[in-house]
Amino acid sequence: MNSPVATPPSTPSRPLPASPAAEPRAPRGYWVGVTSVDHVERARAGGFVQINHGKAAPLERMRVGDGFAFYSPRSAYPDGEVVQAFTAMAVVSGAAIEQADMGGGFLPFRRAVRFLDTRAAPVRPLVDTLSFIRSKTHWGAAFRFGFLRVPEEDFARIAAAMGRDFAADFPRPG
Repeated sequence: MNSPVATPPSTPSRPLPASPAAEPRAPRGYWVGVTSVDHVERARAGGFVQINHGKAAPLERMRVGDGFAFYSPRSAYPDGEVVQAFTAMAVVSGAAIEQADMGGGFLPFRRAVRFLDTRAAPVRPLVDTLSFIRSKTHWGAAFRFGFLRVPEEDFARIAAAMGRDFAADFPRPG
């Protein structure tokens, strides 16, 4: 006669967290967001990035460790003084996208970033060297959608113009 074998009570199974080696990381992204200087200062004070009038979709494309540069066409939205400069740079630090309540029914999405100490860099001296600016005559068109991914080489040029050491701020993994 077979005797019953005691089995331990079952525990619900749960997936094990993926090891870093098993989870391939997409290459680091480099982004430019267009916003006025007054909005950049508000973002700096709060440690976040909020772009395209608070839409979530652009923020969902970014990953922790990505670089983000703020391009400011004006000092204030919509009719401030002309600036036309890269005015801040940050590293994406928050994995979660959060929604803020700014009152009046405005609920923009934001993502945490760590701002780097920079100086403003006028765009005009960089236009000829930036590959994402296809028309060197109508260079402003490159910024018309408010958010764009740029090549690493272009971001490195922007970082240098803003007084940063790109290799130190964005070291290659490995």
